Amino acid sequence: MTGVQHTGGRRADRSDDDTRWPFLLGVRHHGPGSARAVRAALDAARPRAVLVEGPPEADALIPLAADPDMRPPVALLAHAVDEPGRSMFWPMAEFSPEWVALRWALDHDVPARFIDLPATHTLAWQGEEDVGARREPEGTPERAGAEGEPAEPGTRARADGLRADPLAALAEIAGHDDAERWWEDVVEHRGAGAGDPFAPFAALEEAMGALREAEGGEGGNSRDLVREAYMRLQVRAARKEFGDDGVAVVCGAWHVPALRRRTAVAADRALLKGLAKVRADLTWVPWTHRRLARAGGYGAGIDSPGWYAHLFGAPDRPVERWLTKVAGLLREEDRIVSSAHVIEAVRLAETLAALRGRPLPGLGETTDAVRAVLCEGSDVPLALVRDRLVVGDVLGEVPAGAPAVPLQRDLGRLQRRLRLKPEAAERELELDLRGETDAERDRLLHRLRLLGVAWGEPAVSRSGTGTFRETWRLRWEPELSVRVAEAGVWGTTVRAAATSKAEAAAVTARGLAEVTALAERCLLAGLADALPTVMRVLADRAALDTDVGRLAQALPALVRSLRYGDVRGTDTGALAEVAAGLAERIFVGLPPACAALDGDAADEMRGHVDAVHGAVGLLEETAADATGDAVGEGASTAGGRHGRGLWGRWREVLRVLAGRERVPGVVRGRAVRLLLDDGQLDHEEAARLMGLALSPGTPPAGAAAWIEGFVGGGAGGGLLLVHDERLLALVDGWLTRVPAEAFTDVLPLLRRTFSAYDAGVRRTLGELVRRGPGERAGGDRAGSGPRGYADGLDGERADAVLPVVRLLLGLDDGGGPGGDGDSEPVRAGATGPWEAGT
Repeated sequence: MTGVQHTGGRRADRSDDDTRWPFLLGVRHHGPGSARAVRAALDAARPRAVLVEGPPEADALIPLAADPDMRPPVALLAHAVDEPGRSMFWPMAEFSPEWVALRWALDHDVPARFIDLPATHTLAWQGEEDVGARREPEGTPERAGAEGEPAEPGTRARADGLRADPLAALAEIAGHDDAERWWEDVVEHRGAGAGDPFAPFAALEEAMGALREAEGGEGGNSRDLVREAYMRLQVRAARKEFGDDGVAVVCGAWHVPALRRRTAVAADRALLKGLAKVRADLTWVPWTHRRLARAGGYGAGIDSPGWYAHLFGAPDRPVERWLTKVAGLLREEDRIVSSAHVIEAVRLAETLAALRGRPLPGLGETTDAVRAVLCEGSDVPLALVRDRLVVGDVLGEVPAGAPAVPLQRDLGRLQRRLRLKPEAAERELELDLRGETDAERDRLLHRLRLLGVAWGEPAVSRSGTGTFRETWRLRWEPELSVRVAEAGVWGTTVRAAATSKAEAAAVTARGLAEVTALAERCLLAGLADALPTVMRVLADRAALDTDVGRLAQALPALVRSLRYGDVRGTDTGALAEVAAGLAERIFVGLPPACAALDGDAADEMRGHVDAVHGAVGLLEETAADATGDAVGEGASTAGGRHGRGLWGRWREVLRVLAGRERVPGVVRGRAVRLLLDDGQLDHEEAARLMGLALSPGTPPAGAAAWIEGFVGGGAGGGLLLVHDERLLALVDGWLTRVPAEAFTDVLPLLRRTFSAYDAGVRRTLGELVRRGPGERAGGDRAGSGPRGYADGLDGERADAVLPVVRLLLGLDDGGGPGGDGDSEPVRAGATGPWEAGT
């Protein structure tokens, strides 16, 4: 090995003295070179037993590694039986030395065993808050997460000194400033040559021994000492069973000197005495390359799992094969990459490796070649290459016979029946809820979200906005296996567990909005058995809650839930009763609640007014669908008792808010705008109310807030000013009268109001203000004034778009310009059916 002095290794045979056996293979976890070296060494040594660093409770799971349905990357998952959230992972990829050792043992009918400290103790360590005498007060890993140790994502190495990164120390001794590059050159890029297969391990053992001595003799924190004591005991037991010259051990290189050192059995047992323990269950779970990456928080992670998998799997010419993969990916993304590009990139990578003194082009050289040749100097496609290939989204698989909690088995059955395969890559799933299969998929995803298993997240549909369509963004993460195990306490099936969780959540909910959101989620998930409990709690909370803000927050979720009955076939009668009663209480309490509010509270109340307005409209629409009446013509909720009365009552509340002086300007302005949009105010009345709000007697800050409520919030207020120049003239006139000393106070509010408009709307308003709103450039003829801002319609230009408008509205019968029908085209300026509102 470069930069490490050693005497060379001898071939292990049965005639060697006792210093060679047990045969200790120190490795770095997850490395193709280490994995190849382990396989070559085992082929040469032919041990009678293989011991691997890992939890011994998993010995019964080792035969599953040979199952045809087992496909790495996978991980051993250990979790506390009484607290499933307390868990640990031992990930293994196809190029992990531990995995190679297990497969070698299974393929050669050699016993394989795990020899690390049992998970029952490591999980207890993880849960302890008091640091015991056998643990460092600081600097020890909460989970095994130092370099060379398995760890759950999200953990980090806390060890100090050389233990934190021994490879960096070796690279520095060898004169290299990049530990990863040094390790790749001396180990990972090594092929399965004809040299001594034991030499690398002898050299690494010697180097680690020197580092441990420099660390202070023992060379490890107290947890390491305990683990190593247990491993020595296991190695002694194996040597008694299989002979002194029949045991091979595959473990982290840091531990090799400790396992080689002779110690008293009593001393090792003393270190293990009195360790805390918990009941633990273990199983295999799928893992991903992305979770093997150090960037994912995995303490023993690597930078490029996809690249390492390629190096391990490529039979020959790894650089050429890698750049061919890159070219294929870029072609899939519609980038022009030819065979000549690939050839030139290979040449450049080899040249860079020669200039840098490397035995083989590494990831750095191939990346530089890809950037320069295939990506034409751009880092944008290069980021795609890193995400898809260098890291990758490979998701492992475990056989159905692997141990699992009943909930996991039920989830697997549903996934197979509904053809929802877990995948590491993110993908979108469009569901049409009118189909039974899609409806079941939707219910499953909602039930899992309620259980805290966030396999899918709702997304905005790009193909429609109806209530019968939903879009999900799916991505399976290994940690979800832990979430499923945690959720197993609620039930043995997904439906039963979600029902129990919903009932418990309703009882323990802190606020009314939380209960209404839960009711909505129950309807989405089709949990009819949980609804009675949730509705009872909801009715009780609604009857006792007097805070109008909380009531206003709760109403929209309730009303949205009423719509799900149409698509999902859920009875929402009880929900309609609660929603109508909630709305009545809001109508009574809203005007007093809007008095004497500060700026932040007024903005929040404006949001509540918008939400209640939409909810009441949807409530009437839902009632109209149920009774067959048109909206506003006798529609009612809850069997005909509330409908149009609710809508009419709400409009009266808006009128009260619009005319009450003590109500903040932003709320009064919003109330006027909502009444105007609903046709309850004509433009003359709206202009009168705006004139009062912007009169000289109104403080500038209050007037600016009124404008914010009337035309702000992205509610189409800009277009309203564009099409009603009387209102724009009022705003313009008020703004010109604001005193200079008050202008700086109202400017931020005005900027917030008008910056929300689209660029085209702002440009049009600017043109109108420059011309002078309300002032015509003379005459009533069409075309007067600046182009695009004339007083009348340009009939010729309007006629050109009528065929498209007719087609969009479903009125095209082949007539119109160029058509063969007999129908008369609608002329610009005429009152078409859409203008009349019918």
